[in-house]
Order: sequence, then C-alpha cells, then structure tokens
Amino acid sequence: MRVSGITIPSDKRLVVSLQYIYGVGSARAKVVCKKAKMDESVRIKDLTPEQEEVLRAVLTKYVLESDLRRKVSQSVRQLQEIGSYRGYRHRRKLPVRGQHTKTNARTKRGKKTVIANKKKVTK
Repeated sequence: MRVSGITIPSDKRLVVSLQYIYGVGSARAKVVCKKAKMDESVRIKDLTPEQEEVLRAVLTKYVLESDLRRKVSQSVRQLQEIGSYRGYRHRRKLPVRGQHTKTNARTKRGKKTVIANKKKVTK
C-alpha cells in the first residue's frame, strides 16, 4: 500500500506501519486509526480497498512527508536568516534546546579532533 508516496510494509500492524511515514509517530498513528474507525492490530495486507481509501482520506488532513520536510527546513532557514540564537546553534551544528555540550552532544557536534601536544622540556 502506498500513502503519501511511501510504500508502507504490508506484513506489519497498522499502527506500526503508519509510522514509516514522515510526520506520523506513535500518537498520531493511534489517532489516525481511531478516526478511520479501524483496529490498530489489523495487518495492512488484510485491509480492503475501501479501508485503504478511508485511511488515505484521514492522512490527507495532515502535513506529511515532503511538505513537512520543506516546512521544517524553511523554519530553520528563517531562524538562521533573522540571526536568532536558535538559528546560530543550527548553523554551528550544536544542540538547539539548551543541552550541555561540555561532556555530551557527541552525535550533534561530531567527533572531537585532538591537537598534538608539544613535548615537555625536562631539566
């Protein structure tokens, strides 16, 4: 089954396979199942074509995939252009939401580069 240009796995449960779509997490997947009046434990391969259409209709009400990615990147670009603190942090590839960086944030900052030390002169 294809939704928003993404082929979602057919052998997984509905609530799990919906999470393969960018912008649909566990909470939104449960809400979509509830709005579509479908059981969360049903497999995608067991859905009828009518149920698939209902599911697509419910998902079109949300901003998903490329539209959401574009919206997020525009928001970050706007923060950088206006010169805000958050934009500065994004530009420098540092944590944006106030996390400490002295010992953690390895994944955000990347690997530390070590500068070779000068030899100590002993007397």
